[in-house]
Amino acid sequence: MSTTPEQSEDFAQLYRQAFAAFSGRALWNKRELDAPTAEDALVIAHALRVEGNREARVLAERIEAACRAAH
Repeated sequence: MSTTPEQSEDFAQLYRQAFAAFSGRALWNKRELDAPTAEDALVIAHALRVEGNREARVLAERIEAACRAAH
């Protein structure tokens, strides 16, 4: 058991990961931005939840957690 807090993930990195993995399926109608904001990342997380499979939904949860940590 680790006593150090987990490093929070970067929502922009997860945003890019989402496009790399799901652009042809869950994000087919979204445009990737060069400098996404947390709000942009949340839009992508929502699309992953609605249009994606289980793997996409897990990534959506990670994006949402990273956005919460960023605020």
